[in-house]
Amino acid sequence: MTTVVILTRDDLGPPSNLARLERLAEVRVCTAAGLADALPGADVLLWWDYFSPALAQAWGYADRLRWVHVASAGVDAVLFDELRDSDVLLSNARGVFDQPIAEFVLASVLAHLKDLPRLYRRQQERHWEHAETLRAAGRTALVVGTGGIGRATARLLKAVGFEVRGVGRTPRVTDPDFGQVVPSAELAEHVGWADHVVLAAPLTDQTRGLVERRVLAAMRPTAQLVNVGRGPLVVEADLIAALESGGIAAAALDVFETEPLPNDSPLWSLPGVQVSAHLSGDVVGWRDSLAEQFEQNLRRWVAGEELPSVVDKQRGYAS
Repeated sequence: MTTVVILTRDDLGPPSNLARLERLAEVRVCTAAGLADALPGADVLLWWDYFSPALAQAWGYADRLRWVHVASAGVDAVLFDELRDSDVLLSNARGVFDQPIAEFVLASVLAHLKDLPRLYRRQQERHWEHAETLRAAGRTALVVGTGGIGRATARLLKAVGFEVRGVGRTPRVTDPDFGQVVPSAELAEHVGWADHVVLAAPLTDQTRGLVERRVLAAMRPTAQLVNVGRGPLVVEADLIAALESGGIAAAALDVFETEPLPNDSPLWSLPGVQVSAHLSGDVVGWRDSLAEQFEQNLRRWVAGEELPSVVDKQRGYAS
């Protein structure tokens, strides 16, 4: 019988469908402190506490492990050298967060164009003030990351009138969602085209620090940066400098180099900056969706069928 370990936290608990999982396999639920004891003899690991670094520390106890599923779109928290070089399959929650994150991006962009933070402040002050806002139609957006999240984002932005281009590892002259895809290595050469630069890429060795001083300097001074990927995609000190100097106009940031965002970070109070607590994909019922996805994948595993959303461990994302 297949043995599954579920890594969770005391404040998180196990998946809501635990009873059904227990009918498919022997299930061991543990926290990081008990992972080393739970791993021997386990075939499958569900990384329910998706930001925990505990697997690298307990890797030596994984004597029979064949599959790790991460309940997250990003897998950077578990992609250490020993796992990358092993024969263990790695899969992620591809598809669960695509539409919710795309909706969050669209909301963030429209809030900027319609100046909603200022309108709300005026309401709180009971101050009647006429203002003009910007149209979405005719705006341009460069979406960095051409996976499911980036594509869902492109489709929503185009639906309200945006012209969209993608940025990815492999350039394409034509693409059904992006029109064209330009290479990420040439990002600084293309950001000047865009009114909005949206980061929806995975964190890999190639994308870490992708948006730095040179890229920010090439952006329009009226541009907005939106980051729903991973915090380290951006060199935060360079972003703060660009915002303080007026190099770019605004930023909507859901992810950060350090999380939670430190209280003394200038990003909390800089004009034009929207801060949210890594929640862009967390709609009501999102954990139930993750649990259901893993259950379906486990049924495939037990039946000997091919798994979806298998991550290319060398590239760091599901192809």
